[in-house]
Amino acid sequence: MAWIWLEAALPLGIIAGMLCVMGNAQYYIHKAYHGRPKHIGNDMWDVAMERRDKQLMEKLSAPSSN
Repeated sequence: MAWIWLEAALPLGIIAGMLCVMGNAQYYIHKAYHGRPKHIGNDMWDVAMERRDKQLMEKLSAPSSN
């Protein structure tokens, strides 16, 4: 009678383990493709700031015409 909980715990552990594997696979695939981890909760403001930062970095790294 003491081992009955194992009947439920074993499949739940397998399901939880597979969910972790799938989540980590998504993380590493995204990181390999984009070169950085996914930004969670990315809204229009964040997109605008990333675009602005990218333009600023391009201007700073471009050789000056002086």
